[in-house]
Amino acid sequence: MTHAAGSLERFGQLLSPRGRELLERLDREAVTPATALRVGSALRSDYPADLVADALAQHELRLRARAKFERAGRMFFTRPGLEQASSEATARHRARRYAGAGPVADLCCGIGGDLIALAEHHPVLAVDLDPLHLRMAEANAGVYGVAGNVRAVAADVRDACLSGVDAVFIDPARRRGGRRMRAGDSEPPLPWCVALADRVAAVGIKAAPGLAHNEVPAGWELEFVAVGRDLKEAVAWSAGVATAARRATILPGGHTLVRAPGPPVPVRAPGEFLCDPSPAVTRAGLVEELAHELGAWKIDERIAFLSSDRPLRTPFGRGLRVIDSGPWNQKQLPAKLRGLDIGTADIRRRGLAGDTGQLLRRLKLAGSRRATVVMTRAGNRPWGLVCVDAD
Repeated sequence: MTHAAGSLERFGQLLSPRGRELLERLDREAVTPATALRVGSALRSDYPADLVADALAQHELRLRARAKFERAGRMFFTRPGLEQASSEATARHRARRYAGAGPVADLCCGIGGDLIALAEHHPVLAVDLDPLHLRMAEANAGVYGVAGNVRAVAADVRDACLSGVDAVFIDPARRRGGRRMRAGDSEPPLPWCVALADRVAAVGIKAAPGLAHNEVPAGWELEFVAVGRDLKEAVAWSAGVATAARRATILPGGHTLVRAPGPPVPVRAPGEFLCDPSPAVTRAGLVEELAHELGAWKIDERIAFLSSDRPLRTPFGRGLRVIDSGPWNQKQLPAKLRGLDIGTADIRRRGLAGDTGQLLRRLKLAGSRRATVVMTRAGNRPWGLVCVDAD
C-alpha cells in the first residue's frame, strides 16, 4: 500500500470484514515472500485484485515487524512507517519517563509505536500529518487495547494545540520522499522540537544515534539507546525530565550508565581480558565511567577498549579473553591465526586504518576456533590482539 490518492480508502477495505478475513487467511496459511506470488494468483479468484495486493503487502510487513512488536500479526504498517517506528522495547522504556505526567502529546506519531506505550498509562493526543499513518496508529492502539486513551488529530504538528498537555514526545521524520535525510536533518527541524520546552516543560525528542552532543541545549539529557549490541537511537530529554547529562541504556534489560565524577582512568598495556564497550557507551562519552565501574584500565588514551587481568562481565560491553597480544603486523597475522587454530574471525578496527573485508578475504582461515581480531592502538602504538569470548 502506498501513499497515493485513495490509499486511505483502500486501507478501509483491509479493515472491513472481508479484508480482515483475507489477512487472517494469509496468516493461517503461513504465506511467505517465496510463496506470495503463487498464493496471490489463487486468491484473485475469491477477492478483488487490489485487496489481494494490499493484503499480501500488509502480511509481508507484519512478518518483518515481528522483530519490533509482539502483536505484529494483527497490526498495520506502511514500509516507511515500520522503518521509523519505535520498537515495543524502546517505546516502553521511554514511556517510563512520563510516569508522573497527565495527558501526553505524541507528535509525528506515525503508525503508533510510541503511542501504544504512552496510551497504556496516559490520555494521549496523537498528531500526524499523514492521515493513513494516523488511521493505522488508531487501529494499532486498538490491537493493544488502548484506543480509548487516544485522541487522533490529522495536522501539521506545528499547528497542534498543546493546551492541557503535561508532556510531549516527538519523533520527527528523518526521511523525505522515501529517502533518508542528511545526518542531523529532520522534519520538523531539531531547533523547533527543542523549542517545545518553552511551551511544555517535559519534552522527549527521538533522534538518530549520530546526533551531535552540542545540538542539545545545556541542562538537557542526551540518552543513547542500544538493543543488545545494536545502537538504535538517541533521545534528547528536556530539563523537565532530565536526570543526568549523558546516559547509555541497554535494552531489553534496562541497564543504564550515567556520567559521574571520578579520577582519571589509568592507561596500561593490554591485560588478559578486554572489554569492547557498547556503542551506546562510546557515543554517550561514558567509557571512563564504565572503566570505574569495572575497575579496568584503558589501553590507549584515545581508544575505547578497556582491559583487566580478570574477566570483565557487564551489560555495557562485550567481554573478551586475550590469547595473543603484540604490535600489529598484518603480514604475520595469517600464520599466527593458523597457529592458534582459528577458522572464523570477526575483525574489530578502532584507531587503525585498514579494509577489514579485504583482510578477512586474505586470511583464508581453516581452523576450528572462532576469534575476534582487534586492530587498534595501545600506548599510541599500532597493536593487534586475538581474543575469544570470555565465557
